[in-house]
Amino acid sequence: MLKILITCEHGGNEIPMAYAGLFTTEQELLQSHRGFDKGALELFKELKDLADKTFYSTTSRLLVELNRSLHHKSLFSDISRYLPEKEKELILKEHYQPYRERVEELIYDLTMVGHQVLHISVHSFTPVLNGEERQADIGLLYDPRRQREREFCRAWKKALKEQRPELVVRFNYPYLGIADGFPTYLRRKFTEEQYAGIELEVNQKFPEQGGRQWEQVQQVIRRSLKSILV
Repeated sequence: MLKILITCEHGGNEIPMAYAGLFTTEQELLQSHRGFDKGALELFKELKDLADKTFYSTTSRLLVELNRSLHHKSLFSDISRYLPEKEKELILKEHYQPYRERVEELIYDLTMVGHQVLHISVHSFTPVLNGEERQADIGLLYDPRRQREREFCRAWKKALKEQRPELVVRFNYPYLGIADGFPTYLRRKFTEEQYAGIELEVNQKFPEQGGRQWEQVQQVIRRSLKSILV
């Protein structure tokens, strides 16, 4: 039986009190796309009742990056990477490992009793990066070598375009689905038959504009996803 897992790793820009002093002069950075994925938590909440299980975090990625592996150079930000090693180990113990382990343990428990897991990780991306405008409204990130992920994303794109033809929906854009990330890590832990991991990326221009258009985009994403989960 297929079980749906929806997560949101970059839902907020909160800094735990113990580390607030590091960020007293970084409020603008915390409010930027580097601090969190604007609109991602709102979209996650719109989709969560379609899932069998959900997880989200509102701790800023500027403290520790939940969507990066332990070896990755961006695990800690330019602000937190200069902390003493013991402090960084404590951050991992309190704010990184519990989240990642809960998700991985859930998938393990479900697959051990014969379920398949479809994991949708909800993100958003800045409309302009390094002076270059991103050419997409929605990105669906997956591993092209995994047939279930490939077929699911094709079906989802088709459903999105049927509901709103003017949306620019692209595969593995603005990032590659096989780049370092939580689903990439989980693919190494579970077989293709056990696990499929999709990263949903939505252009932050929609939550930045807000209002009716953003509400409509969320509804289109929800309806399209619901239609292919039936």
